Amino acid sequence: MVSLGCPKNLVDSERILTKLRSDGYQMSADYAGADVVLVNTCGFLDSAKEESLEAIGEAIKENGRVIVTGCMGDEADVIRAKFPQVLAVTGAHQYEQVVNAVHDASPPVPNAFVDLVPEGGLKLTPRHYSYLKISEGCNHRCSFCIIPSIRGDLVSRRIDAVLREAEKLVAAGTRELLVISQDTSAYGVDVRHEPRLWKGEEVRTHMTDLARALGQLRTAEGRAPWVRLHYVYPYPHVDHVVPLMADGLLTPYLDIPFQHAAPGVLKAMKRPANEAKVLDRIRKWRGICPDIAIRSSFVVGFPGETEADFQYLLDWLEEAQLDRVGAFRFEPVEGAAANDLPGAVPEEVKEERYQRIMEKTAAISAAKLAAKVGRVLPVIIDEVGEPDEEDGSIGATARSQADAPEIDGNVLLRDVSAGLKPGDMIDVVVEDADEHDLYGAPV
Repeated sequence: MVSLGCPKNLVDSERILTKLRSDGYQMSADYAGADVVLVNTCGFLDSAKEESLEAIGEAIKENGRVIVTGCMGDEADVIRAKFPQVLAVTGAHQYEQVVNAVHDASPPVPNAFVDLVPEGGLKLTPRHYSYLKISEGCNHRCSFCIIPSIRGDLVSRRIDAVLREAEKLVAAGTRELLVISQDTSAYGVDVRHEPRLWKGEEVRTHMTDLARALGQLRTAEGRAPWVRLHYVYPYPHVDHVVPLMADGLLTPYLDIPFQHAAPGVLKAMKRPANEAKVLDRIRKWRGICPDIAIRSSFVVGFPGETEADFQYLLDWLEEAQLDRVGAFRFEPVEGAAANDLPGAVPEEVKEERYQRIMEKTAAISAAKLAAKVGRVLPVIIDEVGEPDEEDGSIGATARSQADAPEIDGNVLLRDVSAGLKPGDMIDVVVEDADEHDLYGAPV
């Protein structure tokens, strides 16, 4: 399995592999040992499509028997024109079609041992953290995005099914749940927030009810797992989630895709242009939960973005003081309405603005991390190093509650105990910081 793109794609890959494992298939560690290669593609940007096509080409070269699925599966004609030898092409989250294609290409052995599937299914992440997908699709029609045309409108999973999956993941060793979707704040809108029974009580199919219920989960040791919310739009009911963070039921972290701040650009993007109100709400959230970490991503060089618009964004970021920021140069995507907008920004201007926003946000990050020096913070261990050949000391890579895996910074530790392992949660004292990472030692 070659899995590309976002965590939502990764969850799709896990579900496909779990079903195939229950049918008796085994995973191959390399191309040479595989009867079939699955390539789960990303089609969000043209550069992502290029990466997907390269991955398909490599799989064909190295193995020859390739099934393509994922977001780029909607462009089967493009894939087949370049690689006519692919065995099958299916679209995003079309699990049964992928499994059927594998059955056709390499029929399963009768009477497969279904007990080969571990509790909670197969995972492509480390054992101690898991992505929890709560819905598919999106009701927004942002001018730069083609996700609704690929994955359709919002379809929420039953809340009791989501909570049951979360409970099983925690029982199987998950210490950190990362809640993902296209729009976590809109969870349940499509089913009018219908209530379901969970543990003898009614819970609505709603982000606040979900967050509150997830906050009740406990590990085998009786410890609350970290619960991290991603892709949260700043709707008013987000205000009701922040107190749960202050009470320790949720990880004090919000991933909010602001995309820009200048009203004219937000309007062209077809996104809510209420950047001033958002600043007020960020201040309110920090008043309720001072340790809340807010991460976001922004697009620079969007069609029509002026120097004044970009400076507005820089000034907004200075006031917002976001903890973690990612930036992207605008890239046309086939089928996106933004492609037809006037005022294309030259590539050299995009690059110059990208460098400026990264410089600005790195300075903000460095200052915020420097303020943590001397504090004691809880961390989760991701990796433990080998003992040093000279003095036997052991280092480890960890993350604080302000750091989501893969996208944020790390807490780099010295002199950890020999018995430490990934997934352990310990308290550390912060001794130093740079623009993105903290450095420290166990308390």
